[in-house]
Amino acid sequence: MTVPDYTRECLFIGGRWTAPHSTDTRPVYEAATGQLLGTAPLADAGDIDAAVRAARTAFDWGPWPSMPVAERAVMLRALAAELDRRGDFTAELVTRENGMPSAVSRGSNVSVPVALLHRYADLIESGRLEEVRPSLRGATIVRRAPVGVVAAIVPWNFPQLIAMAKIAPALAAGCTVVVKPSPETALDAYVLADAAEAVGLPDGVLNVVPAERDASAALVAHPCVDKVSFTGSTAAGRHIGEVCGRLLRPVTLELGGKSASIVLDDADLDVFADRLATTSFINNGQACVLHSRILAPRSRYEEIVDIVAEKARSLVVGNPLDADVTCGPMVSEAHRNRVVGHIEAARASGARLVTGGQALDGDGWFVQPTVFADVDPRSRLAQDEVFGPVVAVIPYEDADDAVAIANDNPYGLAGTVWTRDERRGVEIARRIRTGTFGVNYYQMDLGAPFGGTKSSGLGRELGPEGLDAFVEYQSIYVESRERKVGA
Repeated sequence: MTVPDYTRECLFIGGRWTAPHSTDTRPVYEAATGQLLGTAPLADAGDIDAAVRAARTAFDWGPWPSMPVAERAVMLRALAAELDRRGDFTAELVTRENGMPSAVSRGSNVSVPVALLHRYADLIESGRLEEVRPSLRGATIVRRAPVGVVAAIVPWNFPQLIAMAKIAPALAAGCTVVVKPSPETALDAYVLADAAEAVGLPDGVLNVVPAERDASAALVAHPCVDKVSFTGSTAAGRHIGEVCGRLLRPVTLELGGKSASIVLDDADLDVFADRLATTSFINNGQACVLHSRILAPRSRYEEIVDIVAEKARSLVVGNPLDADVTCGPMVSEAHRNRVVGHIEAARASGARLVTGGQALDGDGWFVQPTVFADVDPRSRLAQDEVFGPVVAVIPYEDADDAVAIANDNPYGLAGTVWTRDERRGVEIARRIRTGTFGVNYYQMDLGAPFGGTKSSGLGRELGPEGLDAFVEYQSIYVESRERKVGA
């Protein structure tokens, strides 16, 4: 099959296609075949400066921040329609870039971003951005003013969804944005620029500049950036948090995860088995919310190990463009090697390999869906994020022990509990220190806040709280006899 050439040569800065200062480019390969998809230019510090200053000018002098809310909402909906129109192209390109199964890609990279734009358009039209409160001497106008220029740094695993979780609320609030996509998925980020240009988004409101680490650091520390929103590794997040702390710059950090799926002794194992593919193997294991620790009661332990292993064996591994494939490749050769390194370390630790455990020969960067049993809850496999299709099944004694094991981890992003008793499940959920949690299923809710505790990050995205992340509050005190309280 002939692979299309998706090469891009320019950056999108200030509403224009701009030749980069640097001659550095990044080849992007198809994860399933290793074939070249195209190249993307890499921004250097000079390009980052140009993009930030374009966003600064657009915020300080352009129409976007002061545009009536109704007009801004119209633009957001037009952007949504344009992205939807390009959806087939975008979904296929992301699948080629990072190995995401096609059945997942359309929803994650098209439907959800489109829905987010509509949600935030609706939210700002509802009067969320300004209200009047009575005060002792009249009234106070409470404004949620746009924070300013936003640096949005996006990873490769769910590139369009995560980008839009930042872009949609930032634009809705009236901010301007510099998007720094991951080099592994730099090509699909240009769809955002194409759509912004097509709908006539004002110059400088949305800028797209793929970059490597040094240029990304220049973006985080740029004096004209007002807010950083980062999704990626905990190690990188710690560094970004340190820089922003020194600069007193607000930052949202959505980082790693090592979530626990607690199977209680009264669980309906048919329901658990039916939903395992989405909770513990979604996107080939390349998901921060992956429930990669499965905690099973000793009374049903082997039964649960068998169910998890059977689910892993039933996954169809292959080219993710094929509709029947449910587990594609890792995003790159380097990442595949990291995942295999975790598997080898688990073998050496004494964990029992039940199924999988190998990289697959041939084209592309595939790893067998892998299940380990009898995993020590303090081992590397149980503590570290693998970011691949590798699951650890850990035994526990009773519910208190399960809660303790689930919480004994540096991360706190997601999790589930499986039980026939919903009340019991909610009680367990309240005891787990994590930002999101499901009872008998797990699915992110676009209307509710998403984010983590501990090493999983700071702040929240999605829901009305996602809009609050891109505003700063201003109170305007107005003396008015008509509004005076107690007059």
